[in-house]
Amino acid sequence: MTTTVRLVLEALLQVWDDDPTAALYGLEITARTGLLPGTTYPILQRLLDHGWLTDEWEDLDPREAARPRRRYYQLTEDGASQARKALEDASTRSDARRLAWARGLDAAARHETA
Repeated sequence: MTTTVRLVLEALLQVWDDDPTAALYGLEITARTGLLPGTTYPILQRLLDHGWLTDEWEDLDPREAARPRRRYYQLTEDGASQARKALEDASTRSDARRLAWARGLDAAARHETA
């Protein structure tokens, strides 16, 4: 899992944990993650395509509001479950890589001192 996907999933889960009915619009997600829209929106689309998210356009007249309509994203129940599992799996793999790297450094240090 890439760091960018992890950041988006963590932002969505943080909101889900507070209120499973809450939704975020795209720029809220970019603000929470620090990612640019050009990075965030393709990730959101992939999550939609996999059924992890639902989306809904704001019911608003853009001329009256003097801004574009917002597209809101919300984790599905299955999406929240899958996101947690994916983040856990990614964390486990990352921990294993760090441990292997540390062991490699330890072995290299022992070799140098021998």
